[in-house]
Amino acid sequence: MDLHFTGIVIGIATFLIIGIFHPLVIKGEYYFGVKCWWAFLLAGVAAISASLFVSDVTLSTLLAVFGASSLWGIHELFEQRKRVEKGWFPKRERKPEKK
Repeated sequence: MDLHFTGIVIGIATFLIIGIFHPLVIKGEYYFGVKCWWAFLLAGVAAISASLFVSDVTLSTLLAVFGASSLWGIHELFEQRKRVEKGWFPKRERKPEKK
């Protein structure tokens, strides 16, 4: 009996990738606001594009998952801003600039 672990590896890695994006979105919105959406866009497009050229199925799939999570992170950045406005998450207080 042959066991194939590809599905399990992809599942666990997908879970971890999505789990990593949760704090990335929160910290990104906290420190940069929604201005960092372009970084998520660049990472997403680059990862999805790279997945098209990788022949290994596992790596290609994980690149696509990372890319999709990056693009979904853009949506979540704007949702996070709404959650901050509702008081569900702390708002970063900006220090006044010295003159």
